[in-house]
Amino acid sequence: MAKVVMYSTAFCPYCIMAERLLLARGVTEIEKIRVDLEPAMRAEMMAKTGRRTVPQIYIGDTHVGGYDDLAKLDRKDGLAKLLTA
Repeated sequence: MAKVVMYSTAFCPYCIMAERLLLARGVTEIEKIRVDLEPAMRAEMMAKTGRRTVPQIYIGDTHVGGYDDLAKLDRKDGLAKLLTA
């Protein structure tokens, strides 16, 4: 299974929903980067993604985007393919 990295904060409802969706699809490990605890990581996230909101999710080397992007990818059956690539 591909590595999953998620930039997140402690009380972000979209981060929680993204994590639940990923777990439901068989992901057993999510590397969380807490941008609320490390402001430098938010700057890194913004430089990498061009976005300032969380979650920002990477599966392997692919930037999926936020929760809405992840859910859309799942609805189109692209999430499973990306996870197993």
